Amino acid sequence: MPSISTKGRHMPESPIRKLMPYAEQALKDGKTIYHLNIGQPDIKTPQVALDAVLNSNIEVLAYSSSNGSETYRKKLANYYKKHNIEVTSDDIIVTTGASEGLIFLFSSILDPGDEVIISEPFYANYIAFSTATGVNVVPVVCNIEDNFALPPIEEYEKLITERTKAILICNPGNPTGYLYTLDEINKLGALARKHDLFLVADEVYREFVYDDNKHHSVLNLPGIDANTIVIDSVSKRYSMCGARVGCLVSRNKEVLQTVLKFAQARLSPPTYGQIASEAALETPQSYFDEVIKEYTERRNFLIQELEQIEGVKIGNPKGAFYCIAELPISNADHFAQWLLETFDSHGETVMVAPAAGFYSTPGIGLNQIRIAYVLDKKKLKRAVEILKEALALYKTL
Repeated sequence: MPSISTKGRHMPESPIRKLMPYAEQALKDGKTIYHLNIGQPDIKTPQVALDAVLNSNIEVLAYSSSNGSETYRKKLANYYKKHNIEVTSDDIIVTTGASEGLIFLFSSILDPGDEVIISEPFYANYIAFSTATGVNVVPVVCNIEDNFALPPIEEYEKLITERTKAILICNPGNPTGYLYTLDEINKLGALARKHDLFLVADEVYREFVYDDNKHHSVLNLPGIDANTIVIDSVSKRYSMCGARVGCLVSRNKEVLQTVLKFAQARLSPPTYGQIASEAALETPQSYFDEVIKEYTERRNFLIQELEQIEGVKIGNPKGAFYCIAELPISNADHFAQWLLETFDSHGETVMVAPAAGFYSTPGIGLNQIRIAYVLDKKKLKRAVEILKEALALYKTL
């Protein structure tokens, strides 16, 4: 029998999606599931984006340019200018989601065996992207006691080797909701300049910043245009996960020319997705004001309720719509599966994402879960009630 590749064997399962077979069985068993496991917003997609697709008069659904529609890229450049980021349409390549952008970028700036330093916990698919491209992730551990703040920059610097080519951050962070301060961004920029590294920022949650805090983009760091790259997406910003449209932004022309070769190999990003995404740029600020108000209320409620459960420790997110909760258990993977397979409260249960899959260091995060507060407050309240009841029973088993 032909054998599977080493890379295929090493490709990790998604900690977010690997429990789906148990969820599907729970649904067949008649259970109601409150999904706290996945960052699928319940916020309505802007009507202007939906209308653009519904009202399009396309007769031939043709390829777009490999780097994305020119009109879309020009409007994207204007979007960034509104956020005080000066780029042109030539600094942007449209990708099939942020995921494709990161895979193309890893393939463009890192050779197999090269190293990228990432503070953990981090978005689980970073491990999948690194595995797919043969890149080694070097983690810097952040702690829930410090609310997952950037460790001392010396912790980063002592990990740099001759194989280190890049530092990757997610700002605001998935799965922690951590928002980097201007001082932290400046320190990372100085380190990238000192060692001539790429500084890559996944900024897909840029709009979701709370408590009057401000988002600071790496593209605004002075003097290191050749080092800085941003990965972005419409998925969460406009609640358009299914559009599968993202982009890569950099003033480094060599990086963009290299990424474009990979983009040409996959031909083009989706046409309808770009139509919807271009129209979504017309979304008024009032939409984001309402969304931020809603997520702030959800976050405050979630933190308040979880802190009342004995033995639970919470990270307090300043952005995005996730938090890490440390539970009074030893194995969150087992607990998450038990919630779906065995437990219910009046026919209802919850689905969570075990946090160990967001770490690359073995043995860390085993008693943590990631919660996505993408349910309305009524559902969120019921989900936390179920989680509290489940924990009380689980600890007696």
